[in-house]
Amino acid sequence: MKRKPKKIRKRVVLLLLLVVVGLLFVQSEWLGRTIYPIYYKEEIKKNAEIYRLDPLLIASIIRVESNFKPDAVSPKGALGIMQVMPDTAEWIMKNEEMNSITIDDVSHDPNAGIQVGTWYLQSLLKQFGGNLALSLAAYNAGPGKVKQWVDGKVWDGDEDKLEDIPYGETKRYVQRVLYFYNKYKQVHRNL
Repeated sequence: MKRKPKKIRKRVVLLLLLVVVGLLFVQSEWLGRTIYPIYYKEEIKKNAEIYRLDPLLIASIIRVESNFKPDAVSPKGALGIMQVMPDTAEWIMKNEEMNSITIDDVSHDPNAGIQVGTWYLQSLLKQFGGNLALSLAAYNAGPGKVKQWVDGKVWDGDEDKLEDIPYGETKRYVQRVLYFYNKYKQVHRNL
């Protein structure tokens, strides 16, 4: 008699495990949003609309740059949630008459950092004829360096040839942003 309850318990546990695993597969969008969260959605949406960019692309850059930490500072000195270099941020704020934003805001305020970073991304996309891979590489390595690669026929900006990017950090950066961009498109359809 003692063996039956043990077998029943094992079967119940196995059944519960199968139900949980089944629910995870059925609720994979929920699981995906849990694994790939997006913070500061309103700020991202607002700036994406202003600069006519996909909010999921902005979220992908933020994920790779700072993992949504608004006061992040890189070892090279890039600031804020979108990790813009101070000189670049100053140039953007001056040329775009963002008089109400300061470097301190870019460093700590998610909305200011997203605004400056989104404007910069839009500018790079215009500069590189809408080529996303080139623009992402320029966001990381700088537009001058990327122009050198293109002019020197080192890399033509083709996403299928990312291995041709001569900087390992930039190659991994572009790969990671594109990876998160694709994941976000799968699990965050309504941003």
